[in-house]
Amino acid sequence: LTGDEAAAGRYIEARLSKFAKDILFNDRLTVWASSYDNRKREPVHFPAKFPILLAQGVEGIAVGLACKILPHNFNELIDACIEVLRGNPFTLMPDFPTGAIMDASDYNDGLRGGKVRVRARIEESKKKGILRISEIPFGTTSGALIDSILSANEKGKIKIAKVEDMTAEKIEILVHLVPGTESAEMIPALYVFTDCEVSISPNAVVIRDDKPAFMSVSELLKHSAEQTKDLLRRELEMRLGDLEEKWHFSSLEKIFIEKRIYRSIEECTTWEAVMAAIWKGLKPWLKLLRREVTDDDVKALTEIKIKRISKFNSFEADEFLRGLEDQIDVTKGYLAQLTRYTINWFKDLKKKYGADRQRRTEIATFDRVAASAAAVATETLYIQRAEGYMGYGLKRGGEPLFKCSRLDDVIVFLEDGSVRVSRVSEKAFFGPNPMYVSLFNREATTVYTLFYRDGSRGRLYAKRFTIGGITRDTVYDLTKGSKGSKVLYFAAHPTEADSNTLQVVVHLQPAPRLRKLEIDVNLADIAVKNRSAQGIVVAETTVKRVSRRR
Repeated sequence: LTGDEAAAGRYIEARLSKFAKDILFNDRLTVWASSYDNRKREPVHFPAKFPILLAQGVEGIAVGLACKILPHNFNELIDACIEVLRGNPFTLMPDFPTGAIMDASDYNDGLRGGKVRVRARIEESKKKGILRISEIPFGTTSGALIDSILSANEKGKIKIAKVEDMTAEKIEILVHLVPGTESAEMIPALYVFTDCEVSISPNAVVIRDDKPAFMSVSELLKHSAEQTKDLLRRELEMRLGDLEEKWHFSSLEKIFIEKRIYRSIEECTTWEAVMAAIWKGLKPWLKLLRREVTDDDVKALTEIKIKRISKFNSFEADEFLRGLEDQIDVTKGYLAQLTRYTINWFKDLKKKYGADRQRRTEIATFDRVAASAAAVATETLYIQRAEGYMGYGLKRGGEPLFKCSRLDDVIVFLEDGSVRVSRVSEKAFFGPNPMYVSLFNREATTVYTLFYRDGSRGRLYAKRFTIGGITRDTVYDLTKGSKGSKVLYFAAHPTEADSNTLQVVVHLQPAPRLRKLEIDVNLADIAVKNRSAQGIVVAETTVKRVSRRR
């Protein structure tokens, strides 16, 4: 959780847990290899009766084979294995030990090209002005998360007072906000500009039959479920073999003692004579046994101690054999219904170990927050009108315009009919005496109205337009491009409907035989077009000024 490094390997002791012994360790099923000096045996791999790879997750790098398999929930893996054995469909989603909130809409079953987005759980504290982070995204630590918050604060992307790390057994990070900052504004900003939200791209690559294989999470789970079924079959077959071997020798021992065959070897003086005497005594009873008797079986009879023979009880021996026969029948029944046995085995495993393994990560769907939309207005934009400079670093000698963030765009209109959109910066030159400056939103429906004179003494044109697509730091000419063109009237309205209500008066310069010195223009009569439109001709003569009708 904290990112602190573990102790050195020489100080760490490990042992197999009870769960590990149940699902991993089986000496007779394990494939062993000799150690480097042939003094010990080492497992090539453990026979896993559980999808450990999907439970723990794994990450590794290799040329073209970078692997990232996300962890999944213990109980959900067992439920999915049961559905596989029943032949039913299933859905499996990651579950992280750090909790948090996950959008797995594009998980793609863990294959390359998929991704999941994970957000920290951020809540408003009982104390005003404090945000509490109680769960963090998978792959991050409390220390790394705090560093990302402090870095974003230094870069001006967010504005906070301080961060407190109260993490102990559980995550608890307190983010103190600057007075006046709303929590509803800061939480999206933390998701955008810090590690409070991360995107994880899984890529399931495994070694199968000594070769790398790209497999989906569903395929891995199906393989694991079938492998568990096969391992349980082998365990049952070994148990059945052990029971039948035990029944065979117990029956042989009963015959040896009950029929007093041991007495026939009392006078034998050689090993060959002993073996022959026992074989002769057993011959009438061999048909009662389930397999052939070998010399090793006969040899084992000679190793029975006198104490065992003297305390032999025929009734107890019969009861013991009947118990073995019952166990043999039960084991054969399990093998006959292996799928049902495997399902019950998974259910018992869940009942035994799954009580405290509830899902920790909440599955949700959340929209992507644009950086510009989440940016907190931590800066003030200043302008030096006469010099034509603008930026948040011009506090001395600059006129404050409005609050903004460093990710905002600003649009500037000049009197020569040019327009430019640029990212807010510390200081930038736009041109002296701009007639209109505002924050620019590409998705806004702002309608601009422009009355301009074409050239130094040309016609008066009027146009209504929207900006639409535009390239940052590129100067666009809104007039016909004639030298000496000048904007005589400019207005900006949030919508076309607001613009339609405006009426404009064009005041003409007095001239001989010019009777009407004013022209009324209803903006609703001018169609809204794109910024490259030239507009309509309003007046052919010299215009004195253009004003809004009061």
